[in-house]
Amino acid sequence: MDTAVTFTTKQWQELDAAHFLHPFTDHKSLHAQGSRIITRAKGVYLWDSEDRKILDGMAGLWCAAVGHGRQELVDAAARQMSELSFYNAFFKTATPPAIALAHRLAELTGQRFKHAFFACSGSEAVDSIIRTMRHYWNIKGQPSRQVIIGRTYGYHGSTIAGSAAGGMSDMHKQAGQAPGFSHIMAPYWYGLGGSETPEEFGLRAAKALEDRILELGAENVAGFLAEPLQGAGGVIIPPATYWPEIQRICRKYDILLAADEVICGFGRTGRWFGSDTFQIEADLMSVAKGLTSGYIPLSAMLVGSRVANALIDEGGEYNHGFTYSGHPVACAVALANLDLIERDGLVDKAAIQGEKLRAALRARLADHPLVGEIRGVGLVGAIELTADKKTRAFFPEDAGVGLRCRNHCFRNDFIMRAVRDTMVFAPPFIIDDEQVEEFVARAAHAIDLTYAEVQDAGLL
Repeated sequence: MDTAVTFTTKQWQELDAAHFLHPFTDHKSLHAQGSRIITRAKGVYLWDSEDRKILDGMAGLWCAAVGHGRQELVDAAARQMSELSFYNAFFKTATPPAIALAHRLAELTGQRFKHAFFACSGSEAVDSIIRTMRHYWNIKGQPSRQVIIGRTYGYHGSTIAGSAAGGMSDMHKQAGQAPGFSHIMAPYWYGLGGSETPEEFGLRAAKALEDRILELGAENVAGFLAEPLQGAGGVIIPPATYWPEIQRICRKYDILLAADEVICGFGRTGRWFGSDTFQIEADLMSVAKGLTSGYIPLSAMLVGSRVANALIDEGGEYNHGFTYSGHPVACAVALANLDLIERDGLVDKAAIQGEKLRAALRARLADHPLVGEIRGVGLVGAIELTADKKTRAFFPEDAGVGLRCRNHCFRNDFIMRAVRDTMVFAPPFIIDDEQVEEFVARAAHAIDLTYAEVQDAGLL
């Protein structure tokens, strides 16, 4: 089918319902309502098939760091396609874009990760980390070290291994809980901290890792896999005491530490990596989304010297890989994307615009009766919707307050995502001051509408 052919919105929706299975979707409900058909994008805006202009407060899906419609990335893809559209990295071959990108990533991480293994999605990068952790311990003569410890509300992709490592219970119900995974509490002070200070709670949440290692036996634990901040779990930002204690525990029990930077990487937290923001010294790192700003699928597992040296010097053949590992077009786009981020100072801009956005949201919404907390770091954040500001009480789960707010956002041409009753946001780094004001106005309007609806429903 030629997508340049003009169809009506209804025709696109009918074709969509007839053939396209969407991710994380109740299809019966979607088919009754009809999909919103997104047809073009530029900067921080999207347009749908009815030509309505939408403010993209989620940068696509945490990924469009440089904004939509950047011709530089289109040109990079076209140049590489015309020269070498594809060749694999099997058979003792490599392509210049893949080599150059691996080198660039080593430089960006300050040589902490001198080796990169490429895949297509964050899920695949995480899957590679899990596999590599276990392989490392086999190499080291400790094959019993198989268990990967993750956290509740953790999200590590949607493969069998990634969903098992993550802490999303609905995913476990469908995929089944694979053996060799264990989960501890999230460092979610707002939801779990009670009367503790954030600092006290951070230490208690970190201690849960040590308790679980002792319960399982350190000789059975391969590693701890965690996001610097938990994005899809509701932008859960750990207290300052959390990561230093996690680091100490991993070192004490010789546990490999993997940072899942699929959301945080390439400037989202106002530093190049979330590991820089939270001073995490990981053995492995997964990156994706911001690596190409979502223009083309690409991810990487970054491997520190401890693990890389074992793989290379002692591991023999590494029996893992994908057809598209190091795809030359994807790598060329990634290099051009990193050039844009550096040239335009977008990491610093994410930090600056993030501070402005949070300040403006707090000025407008801090006293709103429905808002319990506004939090964030860099250009990623969350607004907690609460039934009681003083006690931080949640609404009943079946009330769907977050979904109500999300629906008001969508109906008013604004995108924020609902995670439980937490509204999360991560706009493109290029958002300007006028667009920050527009973001705040649209968010406040949606929350006002939600408040009225919640009152009418007798939930307050």
